[in-house]
Amino acid sequence: MKKILVTGGAGFIGSHLVDKLIKLGHKVIVIDNLSSGKKENINKKAKFYKIDICSPKIGEIFKKEKPEICFHFAAQINVRKSAEDPIFDAKVNILGSLNVIENFINSQKSKIKNLKFIFASTGGAIYGDTKKIPTPEHYLANPISPYGIAKLTVENYLKFYKENFGLKFISLRFSNVYGPRQDPKGEAGVVAIFIEKLLRGEKPTIFGDGNQTRDFIFVEDVVSACLKAMEYKGEKEIFNIGTGIETSINELYRIISELLKTKIKPKYALPKPGDLRRSCLNISLVRQELKWKPKH
Repeated sequence: MKKILVTGGAGFIGSHLVDKLIKLGHKVIVIDNLSSGKKENINKKAKFYKIDICSPKIGEIFKKEKPEICFHFAAQINVRKSAEDPIFDAKVNILGSLNVIENFINSQKSKIKNLKFIFASTGGAIYGDTKKIPTPEHYLANPISPYGIAKLTVENYLKFYKENFGLKFISLRFSNVYGPRQDPKGEAGVVAIFIEKLLRGEKPTIFGDGNQTRDFIFVEDVVSACLKAMEYKGEKEIFNIGTGIETSINELYRIISELLKTKIKPKYALPKPGDLRRSCLNISLVRQELKWKPKH
């Protein structure tokens, strides 16, 4: 049994991870400000603190709880909002992350070699528009949004903390995650958005021509990758977590329409600024190192 702290543990991916960790017998602490997460998502057996990751008071929680592992999922996740308000995005995604890392380290400085930090990063937003599809981890990062820039910055800070303090870390670069508890009113979850609109008998909007591609991965597969990362003893630090399969938005819409047995046609709108044309992750490294592969 390990003592594990999950920031963003009331959110879409974080809450699924918390459920699994508790099922496996671990003691879990959740930090979440409920700005996008929901209290009903939090497992009753988890210890919950409603607090923002930018708050200086999270230091008291780390000192009191002394977790061995920290999963950092709390973030400002709206790519468009990051472009509209880069300062707010940096405040949460860079300074908030540093606040979590610093307090995690300071809570147990004498035991730092036993601590592990696992960061929820991003695939597509870090690589930007790339000529190499599927994209491997060693490909030059070229983020085109403040959101992607922030995630890459935190990865670089984690390298600094490893070199200077000996903090073990793993950064998981997720592709487009879908599944239960995804917010259909959010900006990122196109699967949830399409399903909700079609169930209401409304026409979903496809931005652009719909031929843009993404790598869609089920949330349970992401959770299994997190568990593998927790146990990993190797030297690699950054892993793509996806399927390696490119799916166009038009194809995704066709699949969902067939499953829901609906003939509703989508409406098309102008592409969103900063939208990637193609995004798909090469998962050879994670297969080899973590012995992980998606099952859905």
